Amino acid sequence: MPAGGDARRSPGRAGSVTHLMDAAPRFRFAPSPTGYFHVGGARTALMNWALAKRLGGRFVLRIEDTDEARNRPEWVQGIIDALAWIGISADDPTFEGPYFQSANAELHVAAAERLYVEGKAYYCDMTPEEIQERAKAEGVPGYAGWSRDKGLGPGPGRVLRFRTPDDGETVVHDVVRGEVRFANSTLEDFVLLRGNGKPMFLLANVVDDIEMGITHVLRAEEHLPNTPKQQLLWQALGHEPPVWAHVPVLVNQQRKKLSKRRDKVALENYREEGYLAAAMVNYLMTLGWSPKGDTEIVPWEVIEREFRLEDVTHSPAFFDERKLLAFNGEYIRAMSVEEFVAACEPWIPPHYDRAVFARMAPLLQTRVQTLAEAAPQIDFLFAEPAMDEAAWNKAMSQPWSAKLLDGVIEAYESVPWEAEALNEQWRRVAEALDVKLRLAQGPVRVAVSGRMVGPPLFESLVELGREETLRRLRAARARLEG
Repeated sequence: MPAGGDARRSPGRAGSVTHLMDAAPRFRFAPSPTGYFHVGGARTALMNWALAKRLGGRFVLRIEDTDEARNRPEWVQGIIDALAWIGISADDPTFEGPYFQSANAELHVAAAERLYVEGKAYYCDMTPEEIQERAKAEGVPGYAGWSRDKGLGPGPGRVLRFRTPDDGETVVHDVVRGEVRFANSTLEDFVLLRGNGKPMFLLANVVDDIEMGITHVLRAEEHLPNTPKQQLLWQALGHEPPVWAHVPVLVNQQRKKLSKRRDKVALENYREEGYLAAAMVNYLMTLGWSPKGDTEIVPWEVIEREFRLEDVTHSPAFFDERKLLAFNGEYIRAMSVEEFVAACEPWIPPHYDRAVFARMAPLLQTRVQTLAEAAPQIDFLFAEPAMDEAAWNKAMSQPWSAKLLDGVIEAYESVPWEAEALNEQWRRVAEALDVKLRLAQGPVRVAVSGRMVGPPLFESLVELGREETLRRLRAARARLEG
């Protein structure tokens, strides 16, 4: 683990919080290792990272791994690797962690027991079925504090509930959304400890934030309904709540929240498809926020300097895959050729001649939008191409196709083998046959590459070589005869 040593250590006990608290703000990112890393999570992490960097604070990574049924070690490593890909790494002194929520279980229980002793929580022996039945009978939306005055102590199957205020309201001061008010009458007495004694998420989350000295909680707005409960817990445990900030969620084209079941949301998938980390970071950070100026294409240095929570919009942000693709293309074209070749290496098959790829790279770089698209465009230079029959039928069905191939074969037997000369001779043959130039490349391209589209034809023929080019042209001509 990047943190070194025992990755599951707790950051401290109640008496050791002081060493974590200083004048610098402390942000945290607290994902659950239950699947691939969501682009929405990446956006939230980047916002926390940008603020921690600009304000000279710390970015704390806490893995909330208490869901034993769904947690898997590979998901933990996936989170760490995904964060590192977008530039959030333990190599930076701003980074702290990873810590694991499960390591703090004793602290969570101790905090709950303290609240019970202080009369701020009570035990409830009602089952979910009993609660549902009574709520229906009394016409209330849910649990209505029916065990508050029973005076119950701990016992098998009994849950520990927090005693929420009956009157007034809880006001959450949110940097993004302003002042958000919650009537306390709508907050039910929520569970702190399950019937088996294990802590609930809300309790564990607050206790960990207190223990780690977290000063700012920046997360997606879907967590806002939990915030008044968490704020009450912070206060009940004797601490001032952190700075709250809830940013809009990401939505798809139908303006529905991005879903793992329905949408392409795994950051790892974009990485594997050849998206650049810098493009992904730039795009995610400009969803719901805009830097100064007329362009959305801005380097991280500018984002870190200009990002302010107060400037984040309230509306859900549309995660547009087509726009992300355009961003990526812009970033690819801004690379040096050498950088582009190096970046493409993971997608270049072993049998490719690297020198040939490097010579073709400037032509590919202007045509691709992901790194993974580059190598397949010139696969015909390194192996016999698979023939696209639709392309063959379109290119070779012209009345002049055979004559054009005959003329090109004859010309290419002695022409100097360079792109300009190959182009000139092909053009001469096409003009002699009175064939439109926009159509005349088809038979040659399909004969040598098996398809109708690809990188510049004549530069490709130079790399393919005279002997192989003529062999493929003659094979195509023979197929026409057959």
